[in-house]
Amino acid sequence: MTRFLGYGRQTIDDIDIQAVVDVLKSDFLTQGPAVTAFEKSIADLTGAKYVVAVANGTAALHIACLAAGLKDGDVGVTQPVTFCASANAITYCGARADLVDIDPETMTMSVDGLTAYLADHPECKVVIPVSYGGLSSSNAALRKAAGDRIIIEDASHSVGAIGEDGNMVGTGYADMYTFSFHPVKPITTGEGGAVATDDPDLYKALQLLRSHGIEREPGLLQNTEDAGKPWYHEQQVLGFNYRLCDIQAALGTAQMSRLPAFIARRREIAIFYDREFAGMNHVRLVQARPDQRDRSGHHLYTIRIDYDAVGKPREQVMKELAERQVGSQVHYIPVHRMPYHAPRFEGRSFPESDAYYAETLTLPCFPTLTDDEAAQVVAAVRGVLGS
Repeated sequence: MTRFLGYGRQTIDDIDIQAVVDVLKSDFLTQGPAVTAFEKSIADLTGAKYVVAVANGTAALHIACLAAGLKDGDVGVTQPVTFCASANAITYCGARADLVDIDPETMTMSVDGLTAYLADHPECKVVIPVSYGGLSSSNAALRKAAGDRIIIEDASHSVGAIGEDGNMVGTGYADMYTFSFHPVKPITTGEGGAVATDDPDLYKALQLLRSHGIEREPGLLQNTEDAGKPWYHEQQVLGFNYRLCDIQAALGTAQMSRLPAFIARRREIAIFYDREFAGMNHVRLVQARPDQRDRSGHHLYTIRIDYDAVGKPREQVMKELAERQVGSQVHYIPVHRMPYHAPRFEGRSFPESDAYYAETLTLPCFPTLTDDEAAQVVAAVRGVLGS
């Protein structure tokens, strides 16, 4: 029987299972050596000096915003085409989450838009561009536009990807990079995330915020009278229980060893789709330039469809694809359209984000998708769109 092809799927093998079993048989299920090993594997891959693993990608964004100093009355800016966590993390800090439209070529934050926004809002403290679909943001140009503001790249789609500057995503133009390891991402820990940085002060703040704000190092304790006593620790800031457990970390480390192969397969699928969909009536490719394909993490494969010209609304297209055992999804409903955030953006316009949202559709792309299944996806899209 033909399996249903969701837009994303985790890839788990016996190596992953054994890594988890080994931790289950060990002395530490949490706060043990597996977390440190996972952090090191991310640092080794990205070239980042420091990595802090956390419970999920949203937690990574939250503590990154707090480490950046966001607080009540501050302003942070992200982009509309993203999962709502990019804006929520700013809001969690008591700051105001604002938006800059996307570049229609990359679906990442518009550099010109950011420049214009900051000219009108010099009080903005933090900039959060999103490496949408696995393609990193505009690096040097965004850094120049942001000036000395803290940049946190939401790289939830982009572990293993390469930036425009040639650096692995995790080090380079941004002050911090946040990752997600949800099952549909390039690698998974079940749920999980991480923050990478080259700044030792940010690293220390991230470590405190991850674990209740508790400090244990004798040389960093404020109560020097009790420093060095074997039981003594102290809460120095208001932190959170955002720890990743060793079971998840062991899975992540096992997955990291295969990340290059995972991305290579995703790229093969994307290039096959590009070739098959090129020139199709009422379909436009996304992030399909060769240089973009070469450096993307390929978390998502999306196309743009002119549903009016096809003569079918998107929901009908999705239904008919599902009847052909092909899943699809929409990434994303723009932040300014979400009922929670929408009132702050009344009267504001984000034309590129709205245009993309009106046309986008995400198709299956994951490492275990076979050549025959990729061909099945193409045939289903052609059949539904009548091309």
